[in-house]
Amino acid sequence: MDTRVRHRRISVGKVEVFYREAGADGAPVVLLPHGYPCSSYEFRNLMPRLADRWRLIAPDFPGAGYSETPDDFDYSFDGYAGFLDSFVEALDIARFALYLHDFGSPIGARLAIRAPARIAALIIQNGDIPYEDALGPKYADIEKTWSLPVPEMRKQLAEAINEETFKEEFLNDVRPELAACIPPDLWKLHWSLMTPRRKEVAIDLIAGLKQNRAWFPQHREYLREHRPPTLIVWGPHDHYMPEKSARAYLRDLPDAELHLLDGGHWLLETNLDEVVALVRDFLGRVHAHAG
Repeated sequence: MDTRVRHRRISVGKVEVFYREAGADGAPVVLLPHGYPCSSYEFRNLMPRLADRWRLIAPDFPGAGYSETPDDFDYSFDGYAGFLDSFVEALDIARFALYLHDFGSPIGARLAIRAPARIAALIIQNGDIPYEDALGPKYADIEKTWSLPVPEMRKQLAEAINEETFKEEFLNDVRPELAACIPPDLWKLHWSLMTPRRKEVAIDLIAGLKQNRAWFPQHREYLREHRPPTLIVWGPHDHYMPEKSARAYLRDLPDAELHLLDGGHWLLETNLDEVVALVRDFLGRVHAHAG
């Protein structure tokens, strides 16, 4: 079985998109939308570990990684969900499990809402949650900017987008021995790909968290109504998404499987073996049941 990760490009509309792929064409698909300030690079170690049984597909969003940064793209959660919809259509993917992490969570959830029948299962790993009362303390720093005039808000957000804050985003709240497992390539690579235009994209997306609050009820309604098979695998050492954030999902997904690991926001760097074992077991049962 060939489990190597392949690196490809495809045109989605007018945008040239870079994506990573592993696994056989006919295998069940796992779609991997990435978080911020990252790219499909975050899934580079997970993909070959699952590619013997599944087809893993991880695109770089427009304005991130090795994809293009067009001027006329809608750099919002809605815009990215529309892009992801077009991406899966371009690859002719009819049904898939969806991995929700960081900003990939509100984007992926919007994709699920568009066509719930496409979703075979959810894997939620430190995703941005739709529960206002269960957010971590770091979100308060972002919320403080919401009362400012828009130019001042954007100025403050811009000042917080630099290599040092990228490093802080990846190290987050993990203790030193776990931080030693997180490669500096993560912040060095993604900062090296930053451009003035991409900085504006990042500001747009972070500023959009305010408008995203109004969408929380719709996200919760989707979970409550459709109850997709769900694995929640979580690193509680996370200033943005601590343990209470993971448990909040159980309000609308009472049958979800919840596993709290001894890690933080970027579990695929620090707890890969544990995540792989849980995902393999979960997806194996989901697809056995479907069959």
